[in-house]
Amino acid sequence: MKKSSSKLKIFANNTYAVKTVWRLSRARVVHTMLNAMAGYAEWLFFSIFFIRYVIGAIEREAPFGQIMLFLGICCAVFGMLSLYNSYFNGALTPVTGNKIYRGLYKKLYAKARNVELRCFEDADFYNRYTMALDGAADKMTTAVRCFFEILFGVVAVAVAFSSMFAMDPYAMLFVVSPIIGNFLLGGIMNKIYNGRYTDSVKYERTGEYVNRVMHLADYAKEIRYSNIHNVMMKRYSDSVEGKRAVVDKYAKKAVVVNWLKNITTFTLVFEGIMIYAAYRTIVSKTMGLAELAVMFSAMVASSWILIGLFNNIVEALKNGQFLEYFRGFMEYVEKIPEDAPGLTPDKKARRIEFRNETFSYKEGEPVIKNLSFTIEGDQIVALVGHNGAGKTTILKLLFRLYDPDEGEILFNGVNIKEYNVKAYRRLFAAAFQDYKVMSMSVKDNVLMGVPAENGDAVVESALRRAGIWEKIQSLPLGIETVLTKEFDKDGAVLSGGETQKVIVARAFAQKASVNVYDEPSSALDPIAEYELYRSIMNESEGQLAFFISHRLSSVKGADVVFMLENGTLIESGTHRELMANGGAYCEMFTKQAQNYLAVEEYREGATA
Repeated sequence: MKKSSSKLKIFANNTYAVKTVWRLSRARVVHTMLNAMAGYAEWLFFSIFFIRYVIGAIEREAPFGQIMLFLGICCAVFGMLSLYNSYFNGALTPVTGNKIYRGLYKKLYAKARNVELRCFEDADFYNRYTMALDGAADKMTTAVRCFFEILFGVVAVAVAFSSMFAMDPYAMLFVVSPIIGNFLLGGIMNKIYNGRYTDSVKYERTGEYVNRVMHLADYAKEIRYSNIHNVMMKRYSDSVEGKRAVVDKYAKKAVVVNWLKNITTFTLVFEGIMIYAAYRTIVSKTMGLAELAVMFSAMVASSWILIGLFNNIVEALKNGQFLEYFRGFMEYVEKIPEDAPGLTPDKKARRIEFRNETFSYKEGEPVIKNLSFTIEGDQIVALVGHNGAGKTTILKLLFRLYDPDEGEILFNGVNIKEYNVKAYRRLFAAAFQDYKVMSMSVKDNVLMGVPAENGDAVVESALRRAGIWEKIQSLPLGIETVLTKEFDKDGAVLSGGETQKVIVARAFAQKASVNVYDEPSSALDPIAEYELYRSIMNESEGQLAFFISHRLSSVKGADVVFMLENGTLIESGTHRELMANGGAYCEMFTKQAQNYLAVEEYREGATA
């Protein structure tokens, strides 16, 4: 049952590939089918019917003009088929290939944009996604080619075998040899190749890792001020030795099986059919010259068709895993679809409420445990606590990057699940601690695709408020300077603190209802941090804002502070109230204040 199910799955996946490419380029599917059909038809015609007619005509002493007319017609037809094949490979394939590539990756990227964030944190799902992306267009068109090559290959083999059977039923005994060679021994060879590949993967990955480390700039400093180069070379040598050991492991078996495959696929067939046909022609005189030529030609054609059929089946099987991943990824039903319809939220945030929220990233200990709190009006809210307390997770739940396992989040009294996801997320502007800088201009990194009537002015204003305008202005192309040098040698590589200010400017430029700042100053010195937080506080006046900071000196201006521990809210209030309570917040603040020996104002008695 499993084998039957597996075969049905392979057929279903290849049929899925044909349907997918059909939707992107009908011309490619139709011409792939015609090209495969024409190729086999030409081969069979020449190997069987052409040879039989020409030699038979010569034996019958047919008129020379009749033979030449037949040859002329055949040459014209073969020439047209050759021209069509050139058109297919030289013009239609690259043109439709580009169209398929564009359409296929557009679908993949749209799907990737639509699946929830949890998918990208699932190793199995992410592996399937990367497999689906890896050479998707080439593999999909290969699947279509293999589909028709196998289909018409089976028909061609049946025609060739039928012709041989009609001439001499005993000749079919020679068919057994190439079948054994291609399918039985070929299958064993394929298992040997797969085993060798599987055993070599870990050594290949080690070698690739060493290669990556040795040529990427990210590792250049470590290689030069340490002895890690010697360690890396040892790992590289081990990977080479490992691959050599794998080759040795399979070498003897591969040589023997490959030799037997060649004997059964070629030698026994060609030599055997030649001797048998020669015996019937010369000794028993039961076969004419035309039949001799046709039988030999048909056997040669059959052998090569079988070889091609087997190779296409093997390629289809290899492609099967890709098709399985691709199809699984594209047919995945999103838990939080980006394109799901829903209510349009009010632009003004009046109330946000967490009700009995419980959430875990995977099965196991919850990260957030029965969390409840309410924020009214234009408050500045600080989330504080030790690492792993659940601060960033709260923001991800608020953004609806995840849905809670239990409980609900209300925005202006409505469960956020009822809102249109895209419209809801446009209410927020964020500067996350795990920010990413795109290899694009400063301007694009600030606006992030959000349309603005006067984009340059918006960008300049945001950069000024974030305290990074002068630095950006000093770059060769100002706000048009590309961040990173990956694609532009004149690009700029900013320091960690400078980059954080650009990310904060990104949030300033969005003009959102709710601003979120997750550790926006972790790479800044205390003075720069103070200036940045002053800008953030000014920016947040008159609207709701969240921010997370491990440096509690920066949360004193917040309207309310939520102290979290192990996903649970343990304290809440203003800075003054929490300090007066003498609880966990007061203890953490006091310990941090002692580290700023030069700043006397951080003493508990001097708190504002």
